[in-house]
Amino acid sequence: MQNETTIPDYLSEDFFLYLENMESLTDPENPDLLSNYLKVLASQLSQDSSIFTGLIDQLAMAINPSIRINSKELAKLDLNQEPNWSDVKPFVGVHANARATITELMNHSEQALKTAVLLNHFYNSYDATPLASLKDEDESEYDTYSDDYDEQY
Repeated sequence: MQNETTIPDYLSEDFFLYLENMESLTDPENPDLLSNYLKVLASQLSQDSSIFTGLIDQLAMAINPSIRINSKELAKLDLNQEPNWSDVKPFVGVHANARATITELMNHSEQALKTAVLLNHFYNSYDATPLASLKDEDESEYDTYSDDYDEQY
């Protein structure tokens, strides 16, 4: 059975932009496309921590390789209501190479950083496989074709 991840309302618009971006860069014929793009974004962010102001989905992608989220513990919080950064921060680890950049973000864009971390958290647990629909009993007679199908009504 598929687990359903519910994206909170306060994240939904940014989350689906993030999801679309991540999926569009996941290419089986070019498996390095996504990781290369994330490296470019991370590099841009390290040069200017305010470069993604207003682009939360891009910020989330830029910090993706640099953070590790303890999603198992973070999931214990009630995330249906938007938490404070102080609630989220204990569940986030930062790679040593990105600490200065993340610290700058905490100083001038704490809200955006928190949202970007939460986007990564929900993305890591999101299953984009469509849920199986329940069949309508009335449609069941049309589900299979038999050999005696007559094309001439």
